[in-house]
Amino acid sequence: MGKTKSKSLRRISQELKKNKVELNVEFEKNKRILEGLNLTKKLRNQLAGLMTRTKKQDLKNQERNN
Repeated sequence: MGKTKSKSLRRISQELKKNKVELNVEFEKNKRILEGLNLTKKLRNQLAGLMTRTKKQDLKNQERNN
């Protein structure tokens, strides 16, 4: 199992979703998108990973519902 993500990390990702930041299913592309937010390297990578995983989960849920 992987490490659990902190509340602050999840809160930041929810704010990004609210602000309509379009993220991708690929980690590397998400990393490049998040570079402009002036985050630390570790935080940027954690956010990119979290957002990638949630994006994949959302797509999988949409496929199941259709």
